[in-house]
Parts: sequence; structure tokens; C-alpha cells
Amino acid sequence: MISGIVFLIRNGLRWRDASSDYGLPKSIYNRFIRWRQLGVFNKVFAELAGKGPRPERLMIDATHLNAHRTAASLPKKRGCSPTYRAHQRRAELKVHAVCDGEGRPPVMLLSEGQMSDDTAAALMIDHLPKAKVPLGDKGYDVEGFREALAKRNITPCITSKANRKIQIDYDKVLYKQRQKVEDMFGRIKNWRRIHTRYDRFAHTFMSAIAIAATVIFWLGPQ
Repeated sequence: MISGIVFLIRNGLRWRDASSDYGLPKSIYNRFIRWRQLGVFNKVFAELAGKGPRPERLMIDATHLNAHRTAASLPKKRGCSPTYRAHQRRAELKVHAVCDGEGRPPVMLLSEGQMSDDTAAALMIDHLPKAKVPLGDKGYDVEGFREALAKRNITPCITSKANRKIQIDYDKVLYKQRQKVEDMFGRIKNWRRIHTRYDRFAHTFMSAIAIAATVIFWLGPQ
């Protein structure tokens, strides 16, 4: 059944399309829902990710994902009503993740689409592995986040926003390693059910993400 769950999420199939080799489709679906309600998939991911080696540096970023079978998948039109735009925002979710030097995500967070990057970073900061340098783009150039890192004796490598009066220097060579977090998102989005976001409920969708990340980065070949 676990193999069936992984197969369906990777290939973006409907539960009814599960091969008979994995068992009855309804049984596979019920097992997935039961374990999702118990938080099994998130716990497995957290347990395996927490046993990884201590990274010297971390990369942080976020990516948007839409529910393609809601208003968010409809073409954007000029002059659309506020109700239409609100429906679009509700249909959108945002995955925030931290990536280590090996391209693996030790921490992930799912939020509503309008949550800012620095707000999500503040929610994740207490769960981050201890590292010397975090790499981030302009979305994390916020005094509150920089101060929180300074309290932990961490020197960030974050680009400054264009409207910052005094630009803060950063290591441009080191910053290029931030590409690893982009590659990490790309590998997770290779799983069709995540890329197209068939799951409308956030907790169900987060379970699918946890399964994909666990198999790709912690159980599969590196």
C-alpha cells in the first residue's frame, strides 16, 4: 500500500487508477487518509530529516503552488471582481523550505499564498539546524529576521532590497550556492500530484509533499 501511495503521488494519478498489484484502490486511499490524519507522513519526514548531519550553511526560499481545478487555474482578466481575486488567493498555497548543502530539506512549511517569506522564516527559525551561514534572496532582507539570526550568532548571506538606504554587503560567490534550494523545489515538483496540486486541502497536500521529500532526499539514492 505504501508503494501504491508513492506511485500515485509521483505520477499524479487518481486513486481509482491504482494498479491491482498495490491492492484495492479504496483500501490504499483509506490508508493514506488515516495516516494523514495521524500525521504519520509528516512525522516520518521530520524524524529522518532530523538525523541528518549538521550543515555548515542553509539556503531558504519559497515557491507558489496553485490548485488547478479551482478559480486559480482560470485565466486572469483585467477588471475581475474582488470575489474572483479572493478565490484565487484562497486557492494558492506556498511552500517554504530550508535546504542544506547536500540539497536536502530539513525543514518545510506550508502556508497561504500571501504569507511573506520573512514571516514564514520567523516561524521556522527555531526549528532550523544550527548552521554558520543562511543564504536567502531579497524577500528575507528584513531587520527582524536579521536580528533574530544575530541573536543566534549567525551571519546571513542575504541580498539587500533595492529600496534599502544602506546596502549590506554579502558574499556573492557563496550566494551562488542558493541555487541548490531551487533545484530541490524542482525535484519535488517532478512529482505530478504535487506540481499540479490535485489535493485541495492543505493538510492532505502537505502529507503528499512530505512523502515526496522523504522518498527523494532521505530514502532514495542521493
